[in-house]
Amino acid sequence: MFSPSSPSGRQKELYQLAESQGGYFTTKQATALGYTSNKRIYHVRARNWIREHRGIYRLALFPEPDRSDLILWWLWSRDRSDRPTGVFSHQTALSLHDLTDTNPAKLDLTVPINFRRGVPIPEVLRLHHSDVAAEDRETLYGVPVTNAMRTILDVWKEGSLPKPVLREAFSEAMKRGAITKTQVAIALRDAERALALAEIRKGTK
Repeated sequence: MFSPSSPSGRQKELYQLAESQGGYFTTKQATALGYTSNKRIYHVRARNWIREHRGIYRLALFPEPDRSDLILWWLWSRDRSDRPTGVFSHQTALSLHDLTDTNPAKLDLTVPINFRRGVPIPEVLRLHHSDVAAEDRETLYGVPVTNAMRTILDVWKEGSLPKPVLREAFSEAMKRGAITKTQVAIALRDAERALALAEIRKGTK
């Protein structure tokens, strides 16, 4: 029988944890399973683990997911309790939903308003501070992403893409069912969203 206190138990627990995160795990997660500093150093030197970023590792033999970069930076957004808080959003989410040909140079990540890290923000990230409700997010590539409705509204408000591009994205999302009539009805109850939707829907088919 496996137990976290035994080497085989730790390995099984770590694998199961990493499996749920595309092969990645954090220092605190490994420590909680009994991997002390010396054990972590050993596994990195033995090339069992790959140190991807400060406090983030990946199992070397675990198949790398299609968008490993998303998992890495999602884990980077963890709070003091080691819980990832980020949601990919804006142009990055628009691209992940395949609603635009735009390929943003940075990854848009929305974090809670009170999110703080005591280290510099990686150059690959563009942070947005806002709360993302559960109904405004979904999971793509194993990470949380703003849904199509929230994404289009965010980019529209930001003004970072031409309005015709966003109108086309909205029309395409409606055709695919990525935005539902129910979502539209709910959004129309909010004054700010209703105003934006009225503008977005102008000229859409």
